Amino acid sequence: MTIYTGPVFAMAREQFGAIADHLDIPLDERDRLLYPKRAITVSIPIHMDDGSTTVFEGYRVQHHLTFGATKGGVRFAPNVDIGEVGALSVWMSWKCALAGLPYGGAKGGVACDPQKLSIRELEAVSRRYMQEMIPFVGPHTDVMAPDMGTNEQVMAWFMDTYSMHIGHAVPEIVTGKPVALGGTVGRREATGRGVVYLVERALNQLKINPVGTTAIVQGYGNVGSVTAINLARRTGSRIVGISDHTAAYYDPRGLDIDSIERHAGANRGVLAGWSEQLAIDPGELIEQPCDILVPAAVERVINGENAGRIKCRILAEGANGPTTPEADRILDRRRDEVLVIPDILCNSGGVIVSYFEWVQDLQQLFWAETEVNDKLYRLLEMAFTQVTKRAAAENISNRTAAMAIGVEKVREGKRLRGLFP
Repeated sequence: MTIYTGPVFAMAREQFGAIADHLDIPLDERDRLLYPKRAITVSIPIHMDDGSTTVFEGYRVQHHLTFGATKGGVRFAPNVDIGEVGALSVWMSWKCALAGLPYGGAKGGVACDPQKLSIRELEAVSRRYMQEMIPFVGPHTDVMAPDMGTNEQVMAWFMDTYSMHIGHAVPEIVTGKPVALGGTVGRREATGRGVVYLVERALNQLKINPVGTTAIVQGYGNVGSVTAINLARRTGSRIVGISDHTAAYYDPRGLDIDSIERHAGANRGVLAGWSEQLAIDPGELIEQPCDILVPAAVERVINGENAGRIKCRILAEGANGPTTPEADRILDRRRDEVLVIPDILCNSGGVIVSYFEWVQDLQQLFWAETEVNDKLYRLLEMAFTQVTKRAAAENISNRTAAMAIGVEKVREGKRLRGLFP
């Protein structure tokens, strides 16, 4: 029996099982590597603007603390549950290990719809969530960051709540906070910039000139928007499709990304209402032909039903867990057609620059944005090279190579530390 149920954790468990088989990990070691060290569930009662009281449910899962503090975002979304949060914490562990960061994975969430909360209600949820988490988090225990539905302002409220409890400012308790409060320049854009850097590396590996390539970005949150803008401006790609939870648009001639950005900025970040003529069914969008497909929204959007129909040359996973194991098996058979940049590599730019922010806060010594980006690209280059070399040497998929590297590092760390008591 386990508290970690649901399709997302089942997917993470299946992925781990395949890697454990590939690495010949003994059965009696597997549960210790897979199941999280700690899970916290809290009630979050707040006064709503209409005078009523609503109780939301919050979660935090810490996967392992073998190398140091755990690290991971907090998402505010209606469908968040302990299984999803647990799976995301597991993926974060492999991601941090692959990037060489001294963290274990963690993830948190509150089951709420931030779009339906006023600013005061959102602040109340944020502060009460952090207050309930104080016994379980700390700069050397568990460091939070933004995720879906949260942002720099939420991190500022988290930091203030924790700092008021401690009695002095503790900026290193969260990352992804405003620069004025100890955040680092380039953190908000880091995940999207990392996706684009790795797309460029993949294009170079395939000997494809990026100028004039076509791209579809599914999900127009922080990661998707930065990815789309940088693909258009930095690489010269033509954005032919884009979507979020409110709308999807497609035009093979290319979309006006500047106009989309202005519209989203004026409408709380949503795409609905930008165009009627270019609207397309969201499910059909990811099956349209393109050179670069970036799923940058939620889990399990590429599945056994549509994996055989996607028409891209590069699949760059900006989201966590966008491809199911069944889809992976299909894509593995299409390895000569579709180059996959797996999520634990592709979207690792965010946690890498979060690590930089944490280090700067601990030292109270801050870097220029050029230094942040230079260090980011160096770590991404190291990880990309490791993954692609191993994939080629063992004739395995990039996902298998990336996860194998991450799992091996965590397993070795646990072996060296031993089992206490």
